[in-house]
Amino acid sequence: MLSLKEIKEKLLIANGSEPWLIELENDTRIGALKLLNSWKRKQHILQLEKQTHTEKILFDRSFCENDNDLVAGVDEAGRGPLAGPVVTAAVILDNNAEGLIGLNDSKQLSKTKRIELARKIKEHAISYFIHFQSVEKIDELNIYEATKQSMTESVLNLHKQPTVVLVDAMKLPIDTKTHSIIKGDAQSLAIAAASILAKTARDHYMDQLHEEYPNYMFNKHAGYGTKQHVEMIMKYGPTKHHRTTFEPIKSILKK
Repeated sequence: MLSLKEIKEKLLIANGSEPWLIELENDTRIGALKLLNSWKRKQHILQLEKQTHTEKILFDRSFCENDNDLVAGVDEAGRGPLAGPVVTAAVILDNNAEGLIGLNDSKQLSKTKRIELARKIKEHAISYFIHFQSVEKIDELNIYEATKQSMTESVLNLHKQPTVVLVDAMKLPIDTKTHSIIKGDAQSLAIAAASILAKTARDHYMDQLHEEYPNYMFNKHAGYGTKQHVEMIMKYGPTKHHRTTFEPIKSILKK
């Protein structure tokens, strides 16, 4: 009979076809049953992730006419904050991208998981580009137009141009066939990948901004209008990185 330590080690690399798993099913030790049930739960989650991964790839390919068509996903991070740039990303993935199983909407993942996935996305990408739209441009154009312009730049700067572009809830003024997908990061693997790249790039930028302006705690709220952030703005005033057309900054500056 395997010891609990041996069971734990073997389950780490088990794929479900091992003969000793049948014996483990009949093991009456509470510890052994806990280990087995824990492994089964993880296998179930993995199967669901694989199924979702396949569905997202099929979703992206459904917009293609030929097998060699390239699909670019486009998304943004930072439309809502009171400070910092809006960041957009465009990414073309290879047709398989098995290393990206588990890729999901960036808002549903931890910061550590997003950083890990961003590295994998860059490894699996046929092409990607990340664009930072400045606060000045946001105040000049408005956030919607600034985001649209940034997304357009992300696509046009891909070193390999796509056949079709899938954008998360936005229409882009480009010649390439484009589809606006509502809640795109939940349906499209390419859009989800773009979401991760945009979010991690913006978070890194805001972490660096924190080093320059530690009083504002940009590394905690990433510029969003949290109670803490608004309190810091009221106490210290807006910085050059705050959006002057956004409330309550607009009213503070008028005073």
